[in-house]
Amino acid sequence: MKVAVAGAGKVGRFLAEDLVSSGHQVVLIDKDPDLLSSLEIAEGVVLAAADACEVSSLHGLHLEEVEVMVAVTGDDEDNLVISLLAKQEFAVPRVIARVNHPKNHWLFNEAWGVDVAVSTPQLLAGLVEEAVSVGVLVRLLQFERGNTRLVEVTLAQGSPAVGQVVGDLGLPRGSTIVAVVREGHVVVPRGDTLLDEGDEVLVLASANTDDEELRALLATPRDRS
Repeated sequence: MKVAVAGAGKVGRFLAEDLVSSGHQVVLIDKDPDLLSSLEIAEGVVLAAADACEVSSLHGLHLEEVEVMVAVTGDDEDNLVISLLAKQEFAVPRVIARVNHPKNHWLFNEAWGVDVAVSTPQLLAGLVEEAVSVGVLVRLLQFERGNTRLVEVTLAQGSPAVGQVVGDLGLPRGSTIVAVVREGHVVVPRGDTLLDEGDEVLVLASANTDDEELRALLATPRDRS
């Protein structure tokens, strides 16, 4: 897979090296040539001195061949512009953008060319909730232009899902259980998979899915109140 990473800070460098180690082709873009020349980076990462916010600067990098653009600079405005150029000028199929300030998260949407927005504080908050909450519906991730989200609930005593098989839950339209984590092992759910207390249930849900419907089927009565 061909990937372009805009921003040669710590996040961008780590991401580029990690992707190359997994066998992907990566170009790391930054407007500071001095920074790029000083980098000690894994073999295979292609360095490109260019302003990713200027379309004229990007010509020649063959971004039309890139499958994923990742904008991870430390500036939200730059990440938005990079995302928009990648999508509109080079038709990059998938654009992922870093959100530095959570208050700006609402801007990172399809209108700006963003397919997936990653906000570290919001992700950490969701993981904290997931780690300490039992019987509570927790939103972990939102992706696909904001139209799809991943939610999690650890089934507690009193959940109506305990003792039922997945096929009989009657999940709302636009939602599906994609995994069940049981005693540290991932169970790929089928219609006859029996749910038990303590199961960590991961649900992929569309934007049209009502969280209250999911809570009514999976959460404890306290979380539904």
